[in-house]
Amino acid sequence: MNFEDLLCEVGGFGKFQILTLLLLCLPRLFLPLHFLLHNFLAATPAHRCAILHQDRFANLTEAEVLLISIPRDSEEAFSSCEMFSEPQFHLLLNSSQASTNVTSVQRCQNGWVYNQSQFTSTIATQWDLVCEQKELNHATATFFFIGVMLGALIFGYLSDRFGRKTMLLVSYMCTLICGMVSSASVTYSMLAVMRTLTGMSICGLSLIVVPLGMEWVDIQHRTVSGIITSIFWSLGNMLLSLIAYLVRDWRWLLFAATLPCAVGLVSVWWIPESARWLLAKGKLKEARKHLQACAKMNGRKEFAAKINLEMLSKTAAVVEQKLGGNYSYVSIFRTPMLRKISFCMGAVWFGVAFSYYGMSLNISGFGLSMYMTQFVFGAIEIPAKLIVYLVVNRFGRKQSQAWSLILAGLCIGVNIAVPRSLGILRSVVAIIGKGFSEAAFTTVFLYSSELYPTVLRQNGQGYCAFMARLGGSVAPLVFMLDSLWKLLPQVIYCIMAVLCGSAAFFLPETLNTELPETVEDVEKRSSEREKHLRGKVSEVVPLQSLQ
Repeated sequence: MNFEDLLCEVGGFGKFQILTLLLLCLPRLFLPLHFLLHNFLAATPAHRCAILHQDRFANLTEAEVLLISIPRDSEEAFSSCEMFSEPQFHLLLNSSQASTNVTSVQRCQNGWVYNQSQFTSTIATQWDLVCEQKELNHATATFFFIGVMLGALIFGYLSDRFGRKTMLLVSYMCTLICGMVSSASVTYSMLAVMRTLTGMSICGLSLIVVPLGMEWVDIQHRTVSGIITSIFWSLGNMLLSLIAYLVRDWRWLLFAATLPCAVGLVSVWWIPESARWLLAKGKLKEARKHLQACAKMNGRKEFAAKINLEMLSKTAAVVEQKLGGNYSYVSIFRTPMLRKISFCMGAVWFGVAFSYYGMSLNISGFGLSMYMTQFVFGAIEIPAKLIVYLVVNRFGRKQSQAWSLILAGLCIGVNIAVPRSLGILRSVVAIIGKGFSEAAFTTVFLYSSELYPTVLRQNGQGYCAFMARLGGSVAPLVFMLDSLWKLLPQVIYCIMAVLCGSAAFFLPETLNTELPETVEDVEKRSSEREKHLRGKVSEVVPLQSLQ
């Protein structure tokens, strides 16, 4: 009896699986609170140079003081980064700056004054990360995603070595500690280090949840389980907009975004370890305990009594015989089909994350407030996920993955041509593009989990997550290229999404197939597909010869 048959006997989608999925939905709910926190944590409010000794201008109004102290930019707004070295009193008589000496303009010398109507405090206002230092503000998100990228490698390996549940517990605990320490940072360097460590810690939640959920459900319900957990990411998006709207100080915002991990830490007590992983590692007693609990909760008490070590040892023996030793990240490149899967899926994951965070970390310029844009961007993801559920089961994983990412890129391209004056149209196109982007992200979690065998699934997911976080790390830095050409970041996001989406066409289809257990299963299916395709070609050749 293979594991798929065993799972059907104990109940492939019953009360046990539903409870497990609901518990695994908590980390998916908490993830956006940190992954997209940069939008509010590092927000840059309107600012100008601070003017010292304003008592010298007691007879002037505030508007007149600004007129003689701060130059205007090309849009006739007061400059954010420059000031006059000496008061330009002649501007009180003639507001035109044409006669102003260029040499009298200098960078801000005494700090900045920030508009606090929207934010009490952000890291930009805390450490003056504006003007010459604005790159450090953008880099804060990159530091976080570099941590996530490193965490993908660490947790991918350790969860295959020590188990999914154990590393989920470690991830919760480390995220809680690092997040709390981050909120108490006294220097920017300390914040950068702690946000990197937070990224490393929270990656475990992102990496483990989907495979652990899928390894407990049967083939028929594999898609719906992925969609259920994925919907909670979108709810977390919407929850972030509410928390950020209520908490306007960056320290308390970080605290509020981290505190829910304490609830998740407690929930791990009721989450079962993957029975697939336990059998693959030869831990038969633990596997029997979880499988019996599953059977009893699903109303299969008679079969629960039949589960014994002899039955499980036969299932585990076949797997152990095929394992042939320990596996590492190198193993996902050793055989031809795994190499093809890893290279193509790595490109897809990079493109999905790159375009998703390129859109998610740019929530201005669409005619809505940043809180409403964040909320709408999260809300549109829910119908996108429901559509994914229908599409992937109708047209397959490969086509769904490729076209969702390509269409997301094309929406970015369309918005390049739409003038900023047409705010409503830009909002509609951006929301549709965000929906396609989320559809691509939802599909790729499901797809990659089905492509890699059980013995390498976490290593494969770790590698894919590494590529995704590499894309997420680069995405915020691309915004800096707008100094070369205002539209250059959007052009890059568009091209990258289309190219990476096209890589999915080279991947095998996994619709209605069993999860592969070993490397041999993956290669065997590849050879069977090749024989099937050759058979189709041979059937067509005689027809072609008749023409």
